[in-house]
Amino acid sequence: MIGSGHLRGKRVLVTGGTTGIGRATVALLAQHGARVVTFGRHEKELTDALRYSGQFGEVHGLTADASEAADVERVYQAVDTKLAGLDILVACAALGAQPIHEMSDHDWRYVIETNLVGYLACTRAAIERLRHAGGGQIVLVGSISAEIKAKGESVYAATKAGISAFAETLRKEVAEENIRVSVIEPGSTGSDMQECDPPEQRDLIGQHRMLRAEQVAEALLFVLTREDNCDIVSLRIEPRLQKGG
Repeated sequence: MIGSGHLRGKRVLVTGGTTGIGRATVALLAQHGARVVTFGRHEKELTDALRYSGQFGEVHGLTADASEAADVERVYQAVDTKLAGLDILVACAALGAQPIHEMSDHDWRYVIETNLVGYLACTRAAIERLRHAGGGQIVLVGSISAEIKAKGESVYAATKAGISAFAETLRKEVAEENIRVSVIEPGSTGSDMQECDPPEQRDLIGQHRMLRAEQVAEALLFVLTREDNCDIVSLRIEPRLQKGG
């Protein structure tokens, strides 16, 4: 381990950093001295997240939608302006979904565009900047849904399986350019994405059936603080009593 001090001054983009795992990650990275740009779809959530994370360090934010190519371009313009480059991408922006036959054509396509295409678009733009910086890291937040394939998660699991395959293939394509790629696959985690309300989530966390978002952020920190010769290819983290795991 090279220590969390290694992150001091690092330029980081966290997608979907206004809620859940993304919000917890922004706060933790800011605490360790990283300079962070993040975005989310809604102004209120963005304002709340920036107020919270900003007390720990340098955090910039904007409203944007990962499914929109023009918005991804705006995000990276902010990265270039606020950070003057990039060292780390953490991709978290994602939506939950119902079974495909219970969703409208527009809705399931929107989930795919956000959860999979948005990850690829943000990664592509990150690679351009990491090459210029001489290397860096990309961490994509997937899900154990790709492995357990639970009933009701056909669309969501498809996107997360795509992320896993993309990450594990991409790392071989960019390793010689000093770019490391990892995928983190959390189990059930308390967030806005969950169907149950916050009190029920707190009960499930207390029963060891759900993770806190901060625990996944700590796993991200672990990945980001390995020595340069070490690749964490994939990391699976789940509550002790994960349902369906």
